[in-house]
Amino acid sequence: MSENNNATNGGDGKKTTVDIPEGGVKSIRVEDLYDKEKFDLSTMDSSDFGHNRLEQKEQSPILQFLLFMWNPLSWVMEAAALVAIALSNGGGQPPDWEDFVGIVLLLLANSIIGFVEQRKAGNAVKALMEALAPSAKVKRNGKWETIDAADLVPGDIISVKLGDIIPADGRLISAHGSVSIDQAALTGESLPVTKEIGDEIFSGSTCKQGEADAIVIGTGTNTFFGRAAKLVGGAHDETGHLQHILGQIGWFCIGSITIFVIAEILVMYAGFRYAYRRGINNILVLLIGGIPIAMPTVLSVTLAIGAKQLSEHKAIVTHIQAIEELAAVSILCSDKTGTLTLNKLVIDKDTIKQYSDVTGDDIIRYAAYACRSDNQDAIDACVTTTVGNPKNIRDGIEELFFKPFNPTDKRTEITYKLLSNGSVHRVTKGMSHFILDLCTRDKDAAQIKQLNDDVDEFARRGLRALAVAIDQVPSGTADGEGLGFKLIGLLPIYDPPRSDTKETIERAIELGVKVKMITGDQLAIAKETGRRLGMGDNMFPSTILKDGPPPGSPYKDVDDLVLHADGFAGVYPEHKYAIVELLQKMDFMVAMTGDGVNDAPALAKANVGVAVAEASDAARSAADIVLTEPGLSVIIEAILGSRQIFQRMRNYAIYTCSVTIRVLVGFSVLIFAFKFDFPPFMVLILAILNDGTIMTISKDRVKPSPYPNNWNLFEIFTYAIVYGIYLAASTIAFFAVAVQTNFFQHKFGVPPFKRDLPYYDYNNDPVLHSIIYLQVSTISQGLIFITRSRGLFFTERPSAILVCAFIVAQMVATFIAVYAKWGFTNIEGIVWVWNIIWFFPLDAVKFALRAYFDPIQKRALEELTSEPSTEAQVQRRRSTIARKASMAGPPSRRSTAGGSDKAQGRRETMSIGNKYYAPQTRVLSTQHHHRNFARLLKLDNTAGVSVEQGELRRFSIVQV
Repeated sequence: MSENNNATNGGDGKKTTVDIPEGGVKSIRVEDLYDKEKFDLSTMDSSDFGHNRLEQKEQSPILQFLLFMWNPLSWVMEAAALVAIALSNGGGQPPDWEDFVGIVLLLLANSIIGFVEQRKAGNAVKALMEALAPSAKVKRNGKWETIDAADLVPGDIISVKLGDIIPADGRLISAHGSVSIDQAALTGESLPVTKEIGDEIFSGSTCKQGEADAIVIGTGTNTFFGRAAKLVGGAHDETGHLQHILGQIGWFCIGSITIFVIAEILVMYAGFRYAYRRGINNILVLLIGGIPIAMPTVLSVTLAIGAKQLSEHKAIVTHIQAIEELAAVSILCSDKTGTLTLNKLVIDKDTIKQYSDVTGDDIIRYAAYACRSDNQDAIDACVTTTVGNPKNIRDGIEELFFKPFNPTDKRTEITYKLLSNGSVHRVTKGMSHFILDLCTRDKDAAQIKQLNDDVDEFARRGLRALAVAIDQVPSGTADGEGLGFKLIGLLPIYDPPRSDTKETIERAIELGVKVKMITGDQLAIAKETGRRLGMGDNMFPSTILKDGPPPGSPYKDVDDLVLHADGFAGVYPEHKYAIVELLQKMDFMVAMTGDGVNDAPALAKANVGVAVAEASDAARSAADIVLTEPGLSVIIEAILGSRQIFQRMRNYAIYTCSVTIRVLVGFSVLIFAFKFDFPPFMVLILAILNDGTIMTISKDRVKPSPYPNNWNLFEIFTYAIVYGIYLAASTIAFFAVAVQTNFFQHKFGVPPFKRDLPYYDYNNDPVLHSIIYLQVSTISQGLIFITRSRGLFFTERPSAILVCAFIVAQMVATFIAVYAKWGFTNIEGIVWVWNIIWFFPLDAVKFALRAYFDPIQKRALEELTSEPSTEAQVQRRRSTIARKASMAGPPSRRSTAGGSDKAQGRRETMSIGNKYYAPQTRVLSTQHHHRNFARLLKLDNTAGVSVEQGELRRFSIVQV
């Protein structure tokens, strides 16, 4: 804090002053501004003031690394390691040190790769977030300037306007109109609170109405927010949609392993009377080979690389799971002004409409009076720029009272005195119908009709109508009664669409994403904009949400109308929220784009909230993805990128579940039918090579899906079971031919196995171990080329790194199979031929499965494209809504459906263990999306105050 800063410093003898805005409060004493229980300025010096941010303890990198080994899948592998070192003994053999060391190395390798890749990507994304650091408008040394919010100190004068997030605790010293602050996230109050001069405002709350100046009275840990941070008792991880998917896939694998391990125990010990050590070794095969230990790492690395790639397209992901959810988005709701359009307004002087003898230039001048001279919004800037130098606009008048714009009244108003004669006048400007309703002078039916006709004409031309009315105040006082407002003119304001908007919407439609405009503008303007952009003009006023479809409408109900409408006009923030919620209840994944505080509720509610470039603090805080370049074209790149990322994750999920099934079924049947014992160490090598190869899928070349993606676990598990059984059949058939017939000996001259040995030893010839290892390894890894392609596997070129990894892995596998026992046999060549023969039909299996599942996906698309909905579609949606209200599975991250207590209990039961996958993705997020800080405060006599640390970050703009 310097001498010239706006603060009082008694520690070093220097004297400073506080700048009070003209017309502001002058009766608050310094003793009243600051609470001495928090800090006493008279005994503090500049060294006591730190940055205006809450310093958060970073999680130890070592702990981050170790958390990669703390999830249910890793627990199974860790259990296998304990079995190998503690339970695998007897039979005159030492503990299985080789498998123990190999399992530990495999766990460490997965963790190292995941940790390094995530840190690299996370650092890159967070570096870009620094460009979005919050700022504050502060008055220092008599001049307004914009500084980083972190540099605020007590005594600074800050300006707060609609949409701003309060950067520090402060006390209002002047206000322009009614000031309303939403502090529900901090205090739990359900409605915005009206603030008057002298009232305190809190860091992290949002200005919902009005404009004000405030003096900073608390920063950093000395704020309401900061003091609560000191009381943090603990935090819990948010278990989101991706964690649920990871958990379900993990439980599928663990459940399958459990079933086959129990079956093997019963068959080997109760049926075959195996020796203890021999049975333990076979159980280790299932534990090691069946667990997809690399799954959390592969998926998190895929997301990490994807987040970095999206950042290169100027899309900063603040919540990593938004990548996975964006791939599933089928409806994109978009604000119009500033999002679809440039938000750079101009007045078309040639088409100004006059309703009195006031000239067009004078109408613009009156409208300029009703504009703020500073902190202007887009309309004010447009009007004042058209007049000339904004600094000279009010020459000759004195402002007595100014009412700023708010979303309820949709107008501004000024009461002023003419310096030339002392007369007092009022001017108001705003949305045409609001101004018309306000006017009482010289208004008749002809004027009303003319105004409506002019507004419609402007709408057809894509022009915004800004009505202007004037009033006289005979009493000459600021709050005196006027003669009544008189409509004098209608200003045509044009906000042209962005150059790339039309193409963006066309591309979105081609990708199966329906775009809906949700705007506060008039219906006619919305329709004209929709026609210009090629998104359709089937739009409705917001009242339709309450009144239902109009008479004679083809739509069955409000849900049907909302689904098929191209947009809605005249909406308030609660309408945007309601539209998003209705679509979500119908089981659609919804993205919302916007830039203003009125978009923030819908951005927070949507599955993916996207704040466009130059968005307000409130919009950025509520969003999952923040765009740093103007326009919506970046969203298309983000959608395509997210679908590629999703394809990689889906391909891997099918592959890894298939390998689990093939290991479990294949080796279990070989035991049951042939008493074949596969060495655990060889299956460990198999797992290491498979994991090493499959890691490269995170950088694979994939084609984005032409339609929205979603996790259909039934589809994934069906693919996995069919592929797994097919691959297991290839192994079982190969083994049966090798040991039950002389086919390979007669046709290919393969040396005979040791047939003079007992049946048990004969079926466990070391050569059989080698060739079964090679057969399992080569065809299993080849499966990835089937799962990664939608068509024939050779028609979609994989990435070079994936091909190289596959070749290296197969060379190693072949070398091990040939030389592991330091003997040579040409049966390894036969294994390759066998696998190639079995490999090609896999494409046919894939097409057969697609023939079943593709129509299901097509039907989902028809819900959006067929208009109006059929009776069957309506009934299906109603069933979906009813099912979601009482569904047993965990709700989506944005879900508001509560469900019954029993349903909640079932959700909690099914979600056990899912939270342990959160560390795989949490490090990549730059914000946390908990929605209510106050609700996490537990004020009871035993627990004290407990608040989640992520909640503090979520609602404090100074913590980005």
